[in-house]
Amino acid sequence: MTTMGFVLYDYWRSSAAYRVRIALNLKGLSYASRPVHLVRDGGEQHSADYQAINPSQLVPSLLDGERVVTQSLAIMEYLDETHPEPALLPADARGRARVRALAMTVSSDAHPIGNLRVLQYLQSTFNADELQRADWSRHWIAVSFTALETMLANNAATGRYCHGDVPGMADACLVPQFYNALRWKLSLEPYPTLQRIYDECSALEAFRRAAPEAQPDAPAAAPA
Repeated sequence: MTTMGFVLYDYWRSSAAYRVRIALNLKGLSYASRPVHLVRDGGEQHSADYQAINPSQLVPSLLDGERVVTQSLAIMEYLDETHPEPALLPADARGRARVRALAMTVSSDAHPIGNLRVLQYLQSTFNADELQRADWSRHWIAVSFTALETMLANNAATGRYCHGDVPGMADACLVPQFYNALRWKLSLEPYPTLQRIYDECSALEAFRRAAPEAQPDAPAAAPA
């Protein structure tokens, strides 16, 4: 299994980049982190150099030699197809569909309307203050968490982790969103299954090394 040559364009507190860091760690794949500061100087993701890598002006972007792969779920599936073991997706079609649905409940339903550029737009265009932006974030995280709690608590396929007893793609999406929930001070009492899975994942080295505060570009005293 090749473990050399990956470069991850990253930002310490990006949820999408956090997912990919988890996936790389779960697979035991080494990579070089190339931070893209999403705030400094108006956001380094908007520079011409970075737009040449990722026209969407988002992180993460993964370089595998000369190949660029963007979008966190596409990157995780690419890693699964090029480095199959250990797998991020189940072997059976039904299991893969379930894991993708769990992952997309975060990555498609909740995360896109609560990420940095949306919050900046709410502030610049609608004069939403910090409290209003926090309320917005909590609302949409709660919507996705309510769905996830039901999907996980009432399914026999749920094990120690989102799907069975081996962490995978769904867990790599859940944990960064749980981090956001903690950051925005969402009450987690209604989500005992999510809390349990988060705690299980947090005990694993692959997840600890991927945590925002463990990244080379994290501030010395990371803000809440």
